[in-house]
Amino acid sequence: MNLLHLSFEKKQNFRIERMIKNIFFYFGLALILSLTSCQKKVDLIVHNATVYTMGDNIGKASSFVVDGGKFVAVGGEELLNTYNANKILDLKELPVYPGFIDSHCHFLSLGLSLQKVDLTGTRSFEEVVGRVKDFAKNKKLKAIVGRGWDQNDWEEKTFPNKTILDELFPETPVALRRIDGHALLVNQKALDLAGIGVNTKIKGGSIIKENGKLTGVLVDAPMKLISNILPKPSITEKIKALKDAEKISFENGLTTVSVAGLNKDDIYLIDSLQKSNALSIKVYAMISNSEDNLAHFLSNGPIITDKLTVRSFKIYADGALGSRGAALKSDYSDLKKHRGSFITSKDSLENLAYKLASTSFQMNTHAIGDDANKAVLEAYNKALVFSDDPRWRIEHAQIIDTSDIKLFNRKIIPSVQPTHATSDMYWAEDRLGKKRLQGAYAYKLLLEKSGRIALGTDFPVENVSPIKTFFSAVFREDSNLYPEDGYLPNNKLSKLEALKGMTIWGAYSNFEERQKGSIEVGKAADFVILDRDLLDESKKRILNAKIVATILDGNIVYSNRIN
Repeated sequence: MNLLHLSFEKKQNFRIERMIKNIFFYFGLALILSLTSCQKKVDLIVHNATVYTMGDNIGKASSFVVDGGKFVAVGGEELLNTYNANKILDLKELPVYPGFIDSHCHFLSLGLSLQKVDLTGTRSFEEVVGRVKDFAKNKKLKAIVGRGWDQNDWEEKTFPNKTILDELFPETPVALRRIDGHALLVNQKALDLAGIGVNTKIKGGSIIKENGKLTGVLVDAPMKLISNILPKPSITEKIKALKDAEKISFENGLTTVSVAGLNKDDIYLIDSLQKSNALSIKVYAMISNSEDNLAHFLSNGPIITDKLTVRSFKIYADGALGSRGAALKSDYSDLKKHRGSFITSKDSLENLAYKLASTSFQMNTHAIGDDANKAVLEAYNKALVFSDDPRWRIEHAQIIDTSDIKLFNRKIIPSVQPTHATSDMYWAEDRLGKKRLQGAYAYKLLLEKSGRIALGTDFPVENVSPIKTFFSAVFREDSNLYPEDGYLPNNKLSKLEALKGMTIWGAYSNFEERQKGSIEVGKAADFVILDRDLLDESKKRILNAKIVATILDGNIVYSNRIN
């Protein structure tokens, strides 16, 4: 009896234990399901990363959450427990930055240049001619167009002459643009079609002659006469150019490009492509200064969409230093009785500044020489007396008389291209002499006066790479690590300042700091992943940094590792 009782008791205890286990199992399952159901469903979680937010605290985070193309949370690994994502990226501590912004470039020109003779990197005029011959071989061309030569890279550092082009192409117009876009070498056929002769004079530039004969070199304003006779790119060619330029930009970590000068037709083409999802990159378009463009946009107002902002005019005060078109206060050191020239006169600059000051449009003015920069600064300061937050920009701000640095202030943003300094350093002293170099490429001084500085490349004049922009800004050396201590080293930017100039300050200079430029809640999920940390690496390793992925509005638009 006792044995039977014990057996029964054991069975009862077993049943009770099993019941308790079942209760805990189902309770635990319910709890897990409850917690899972409480987690908000999102598109993407990025975690285990080194995230430089560039927000107000400039702090590093390790994780962030993206939903609907926006950042919805930024923090640490706890975000994995708070959100349920369709996709989770473990970045193994790779660095993440806000999407890079190129604050001054020629986006359409980059794409179109791929359809022309590439003359970049040529080491002699003979090499230029060789590339032109190879390009034209076995082709029936209405015109031969190229870009990229720079006589400063040649052993013979003088402007070329058209003679051999006349012999090779007597019936086909040839137009070869200098790397900076401010000088053009053409043959006689092009001159004839444009109606340019030895007595032709155009204000705002020069037609170079030797012994009373045309050399075929035109600087600044006269180039327009050649443009008028060359075949215009078709819509199909422009669309291809824009897509090609987008691909290159994404490969380099760019998510926004500030395009320094576009006509209204090209602006509306970009808008239509973006709206049809044929073009994704974000564009800040500066309107080219022409009577037609000015009248149209002042009448119709700015354009602001998620992808496109049009609220500024691009003005040319002068030309470029490399082609001696920059307007200087005194003679060029290597060419006496020559001071360059204004493309837009001082009076016109001032009148335009007053006109735009009463509108919502920025005035973004190209100024290279010290005379041009002074004229623009004076015009800005007069016109902006009653403007609280105009954010008018000086594009390049390249050579400033040290006595004029004080004319910069919080209303005026210097928009500079650090690789210009490390490209020009081989010949800039020849043009300017040592004294004028004290205010040349003076990025640190400009930052101290203006409080912010926007960084770009001026591509295709320089390489598209923001890594090279960062490197030149911080170390003032070129890709050959020259000079060892940096060119004009007192004007180096810190790593953090350079990164701000490529992100949040670039967004600010476009009135877009609330939409982009930092990894913060509510902003567009534009970010870039690198294979090494720009803020925590040695000089040589920074120069060799690679883009791992570029993400635009939460979507991967370029990747060499991530699917």
